[in-house]
Amino acid sequence: MINRMKSTLARLGIRVFKPDLKKAAGRLDDLRLPTGETLPPNARAELRRDMALLRMLKKQIEEIKDARDTRLAEAPDETPHAMVRTLAGICGLGVETADLLVSEALSRDLPDRRPVARYGGLTGSPDESGARRRERGLARAGNARVRHGMIQLAWRFLWHQPDCALVQWYRERAGADRNARKKLIVALARKLLIALWRFVTQGLVPEGVVFHHAR
Repeated sequence: MINRMKSTLARLGIRVFKPDLKKAAGRLDDLRLPTGETLPPNARAELRRDMALLRMLKKQIEEIKDARDTRLAEAPDETPHAMVRTLAGICGLGVETADLLVSEALSRDLPDRRPVARYGGLTGSPDESGARRRERGLARAGNARVRHGMIQLAWRFLWHQPDCALVQWYRERAGADRNARKKLIVALARKLLIALWRFVTQGLVPEGVVFHHAR
């Protein structure tokens, strides 16, 4: 919604206005086009509708978060909830990402690391012909939410977990090559998903991972 409003404003030549601010709706009448004119009536009405929808969406998101927090607090020792609380203790991960990973992947009955990686959609799709083998990128056959969440988490780990062995593995191979960094971040996401699965199911703490508090 925010990007949509920014696109509407950019189309009119306005790029510095922040439509997600609380007082944004009240400032629309004061906005001026580069020519000095006020916003066209239809564009102003469209922005007001989008701002009202954004407020409603934010309220619903907060209600969902409150319900999740209440659920975790009422039954903290249930297996999925305990997994969420355990993962949320990792710096750079957070409750929302932990809840996504547990509900979508880690609480499922997956026998070993290969099904975990496949379910997360983080395995390759090789093109094999005789002795020739060529990677065609991600298979994208798994859970898209897990795949997107893990790739975002892998980027965050580079910042929040510099001493993690997996992050050091990534940095040793990525170097300054931008294309290599983009490809290796998927490999890091796959390794990280498997490491988190082993952590919550077998108690194996990923090497070098820092927690918010002493375990």
